[in-house]
Amino acid sequence: MSLPKFIVGMIFALAIVIGWSYFDGASAGTILFRAVVCAVIIQAGYFLLVFAMIGGTTPTSADKAREADRGTILNKVADGEKLSARRSFH
Repeated sequence: MSLPKFIVGMIFALAIVIGWSYFDGASAGTILFRAVVCAVIIQAGYFLLVFAMIGGTTPTSADKAREADRGTILNKVADGEKLSARRSFH
């Protein structure tokens, strides 16, 4: 899940909790407490989800990652074009 989607979802969840608390007749302090608890729970859940996604992947050796990057770059280079640091202005 991308960060903007997470933020929008969190805002909607907090709005629902705040609305529910308001219509339940809770005091301003209780509404604020419920909103903070909800935000902390959502943040912790998002952190654990990202942590599990990162922890569940197998590490890739630097050589394999470098070769994959080279393959991607070489596929984008036009035929006959040289890869060098110098640029000529024709």
